[in-house]
Amino acid sequence: MIEVMQDVDQEAEACCLPISAAPLSDADADVLAHLYAALADPVRLKLLSLIAAAGELCSCDMLEPLAKSQPTVSHHTKTLAEAGLITGDKRGRWVYWSIRPDRADFVSNAIATAGTS
Repeated sequence: MIEVMQDVDQEAEACCLPISAAPLSDADADVLAHLYAALADPVRLKLLSLIAAAGELCSCDMLEPLAKSQPTVSHHTKTLAEAGLITGDKRGRWVYWSIRPDRADFVSNAIATAGTS
């Protein structure tokens, strides 16, 4: 009987392990909330996946795959850039967008888990 109780205690410990060493600070929670808010739109997720797949993508090449107008694409790229997920390089009249290197893992995980439910 004691052995069974020890097994139950060990199972309870294993299933209740914390997934984080410490709770988020207020500043970290604000940053994550801003990042996830930027991702909370299907057009922005698709846009982000297009940029990630291409490595670098011109705004002009986003219009057709997204089936959105240039002002709409600009609005969404601005939101992603303000969240710190993408960076733009203006060349002539167009901006070429790429994933910020320091956010590449975050973006990769976000896109990879987007299709799993």
